[in-house]
Amino acid sequence: MNDITHKIGLWYDEHRRDLPWRHTRDAYRIWLSEIILQQTRVAQGLGYYERFVAAFPRVDDLAAAPLDRVLKLWQGLGYYSRARNLHAAARQVTAWREEHPEKSFPDRYADLIGLKGVGHYTAAAIASFASEEAVAVVDGNVYRVLSRLFDIDTPIDTGKGRKTFQSLADELLRDAIGQGDGRASRHNQAMMEFGALHCTPTQPKCATCPVGMHCLALSAGTVGERPTKQGRTSVRERRFIYIIYIYKDKLWAHQRGAGDIWQGLWEFVLLEGEDLPSALQERATLLLERKHQLTHQTIHASFHVVRLPDDEEPTKNAAIQSLANDYRAFTWMEWQQLAVPRLIDEANKRLSAWF
Repeated sequence: MNDITHKIGLWYDEHRRDLPWRHTRDAYRIWLSEIILQQTRVAQGLGYYERFVAAFPRVDDLAAAPLDRVLKLWQGLGYYSRARNLHAAARQVTAWREEHPEKSFPDRYADLIGLKGVGHYTAAAIASFASEEAVAVVDGNVYRVLSRLFDIDTPIDTGKGRKTFQSLADELLRDAIGQGDGRASRHNQAMMEFGALHCTPTQPKCATCPVGMHCLALSAGTVGERPTKQGRTSVRERRFIYIIYIYKDKLWAHQRGAGDIWQGLWEFVLLEGEDLPSALQERATLLLERKHQLTHQTIHASFHVVRLPDDEEPTKNAAIQSLANDYRAFTWMEWQQLAVPRLIDEANKRLSAWF
């Protein structure tokens, strides 16, 4: 295994991307980058990382910020539970620092694993990158590299698979550290970068692979079959009809509650699984129709604008009387400051012409 880790390390030294979080040992900034990059491509996440660092240069700044501001800054990244967890974890850290005044942010695995939204991979990544703690990371890229190198057909989404791959990753890390130039941070980042850029999901560069002679899947012709998964979650189909009521140059919206997608984000009046009410069909103008794909949900959405006359107060209209309790009125300027899902943001781009 020494030859494998040595060659991947040399490949990393030559091909690694120049990314800002690789130029710091600040555990706070490394943590920010790791949370942002969960389920997000580096090219997309880079701008968000830079904006978060500028807005919240210290964890105290993030902890003190209103959640709405964090969600607004996160807008467009999706998986908004990450933003809520980010905010909650920042507040956890401020409490943790009362017992650890010598540190600005935890940088050891044992302290990191208790933070909201931080699992084994994230804790291992931060601890190894910030303090060289010898804990091996196993993300999607590492699963792929290991499953191909050792031609492992154990599904990665099972308890047995996770234990198998973690044990193998631990062994490789020990080998890397045992070498003269081996460091936990370099090895972990090399394994992930190798999977991201060279041993890719489709069209891996097997012909120029520095460890091709060691790759059992390449020898067996099973590269395209690795890694394996036990099964995939079925995709749920949902139908959203959004009604955008405009009354005296204000629109009506509410903040989505807990227990569903987009918790804490703002949206227009929503009818799910229903048709546009007959009373509105002649009054409503179709603004936009979109198919919006999430990981496990497909949303078929349509947006309809209804401009109400001055004598038709929304909260007194029988057809929309629920607005009285659940919805608030916003000017266009106010509405643009609120955090909304990407689907709503698409509608906003067309809705601006109505104000």
